[in-house]
Amino acid sequence: MENELSPFQKKIILFFIGAIGYSVIEVSFRGYTHWTMALTGGFVFLLLYGIQTRMGDRPLWQRCLAGAGIITGVEFIVGCVVNLWLGWNVWDYSMFRFQVLGQVCLLFSFLWFLLCGPIFYIAQKMRQSWNG
Repeated sequence: MENELSPFQKKIILFFIGAIGYSVIEVSFRGYTHWTMALTGGFVFLLLYGIQTRMGDRPLWQRCLAGAGIITGVEFIVGCVVNLWLGWNVWDYSMFRFQVLGQVCLLFSFLWFLLCGPIFYIAQKMRQSWNG
């Protein structure tokens, strides 16, 4: 088919959905965002799409647990770079209980777990539309 998207085009679309989607969520709840969060959101959405593709037959709670782990891991790495190494102070979870270096905390890992449900639904619908 001439109108079929290439794998690269699909990844670009997924990246921008994640970048824009996360930015909208953060601005809605926090009042602002940072450009590094858009990049992180895009990258994470690509990873979550991959989880949905590879683990789509698993129960939703297992996919959400994997997704929350991925998001928390990426958030920790990005936080160590942008907050601790570069000193940009994009976020600081040090006031929360059960946090690590102020970059991740249990509360937000739980929120990522909950957010993964609708994300996996969107990812599945996109995959179905692309695969016919």
